Amino acid sequence: MSSLEEPLGLDKLPSMSTIDRIQRFSSNACRPSGDGMGMGSCWIEGSSCSTSNSYDEEYDEYTREAFPWRRHTRDMSHGDSFSRRTVSLGRNHKMFGSACDIYSSNCNDKDIRDITNKFLKGIPRSVKIVEVGPRDGLQNEKNTVPTGVKVELIRRLVSSGLPVVEATSFVSPKWVPQLADARDVMEAVRDLEGARLPVLTPNLKGFEAAIAAGAKEVAIFASASEAFSKSNINCSIEESLVRYRAVARAAKDLSIPVRGYVSCVVGCPVEGAIPPSKVAYVAKELHDMGCFEISLGDTIGVGTPGTVVPMLEAVMAVVPVEKLAVHFHDTYGQSLPNILISLQVSPMHAKPCFTFAYL
Repeated sequence: MSSLEEPLGLDKLPSMSTIDRIQRFSSNACRPSGDGMGMGSCWIEGSSCSTSNSYDEEYDEYTREAFPWRRHTRDMSHGDSFSRRTVSLGRNHKMFGSACDIYSSNCNDKDIRDITNKFLKGIPRSVKIVEVGPRDGLQNEKNTVPTGVKVELIRRLVSSGLPVVEATSFVSPKWVPQLADARDVMEAVRDLEGARLPVLTPNLKGFEAAIAAGAKEVAIFASASEAFSKSNINCSIEESLVRYRAVARAAKDLSIPVRGYVSCVVGCPVEGAIPPSKVAYVAKELHDMGCFEISLGDTIGVGTPGTVVPMLEAVMAVVPVEKLAVHFHDTYGQSLPNILISLQVSPMHAKPCFTFAYL
């Protein structure tokens, strides 16, 4: 299976000490403040946030247990490598000219390198990216995107070096009007070289239409939430699995690869928190019916490292880790921390790389 491998660039990024501490430290989603950006204010500068974790006390306890930090001021007047950057751990973060008020054990380059090497040891050097923009990125757009624009988007994504670009979805135009031109899009790009172009197929009818349009790879999607399954595809989890077994059998007869999605892997807009055991069950069912890869999706972006870790552990107990992918949304600024913790968890189970979507 082809993959795009890009260097992660995490060699200078500090990390948490253990998964146990991360799970205790961030067990609930933390909404970034109005002016927060990036990974959310709780993760970048310790800004105020409201959760049941009591952030100040939890963080202070965490740092006391993890490292013997002591606070001091270091002179930065001699061209030190730290003179143009700051380290922020907690709420105290100051920069006054050449002096930097930080927390550190000894505050020198060697210690920082040693800590980084210790905590990032074993993280994969590369990841595989599956681009889903032409389908997942466009399906909720209110204004109709012309077919030619979609085709050009796919061509440009492929030309950028991405070997897997999900082109469209063969769903009912009644439910997803934006993708009503799936057949035309697929026929326009099916001979495009240099990339795999899977399409989403919710049932056997969609699968047959996709194959007729020239699709050479398909994807199926199930939910770990009963309520979301009924509202999204109008059937229960078990009923959806029956549909997908039919698709998987038809695909096997034609030697068509099938990729599986699991939605709402940590939270549902109706049910709330989703037990990891339910995610593991659905993932295993998709794997057993022949899906070569299972993408675990945080559909509404409520996951945190503290909820992602137990979910991953549960799924990895029943599905080979090399067949798993992760898909995170940045709704509350947590997608990058969730990707990082997924990369940290995966090498512990001998996984060479993780596939992820960052939306």
